[in-house]
Amino acid sequence: MSALSIRLPDSLHQMARGMAKQDQVSMNQFIASAVAEKVSALATEQYLNERAARASAAKFKAALAQVPNVVPALFDR
Repeated sequence: MSALSIRLPDSLHQMARGMAKQDQVSMNQFIASAVAEKVSALATEQYLNERAARASAAKFKAALAQVPNVVPALFDR
């Protein structure tokens, strides 16, 4: 595990401290959770962008063409 020293504006530090206390977790746990959340969001965005770059409009239209053109069942409306 790594140690990290960060500088925060006083107002942000106080808000984070209050949120950590409200969640009944340590500041370390709160900040680690916040970083994990941000990393996850950025990784997801990168994954989706990579998938979108491989997309094919022709393949999408071909897949849609295979969907039957019928009225959906009552419970699906």
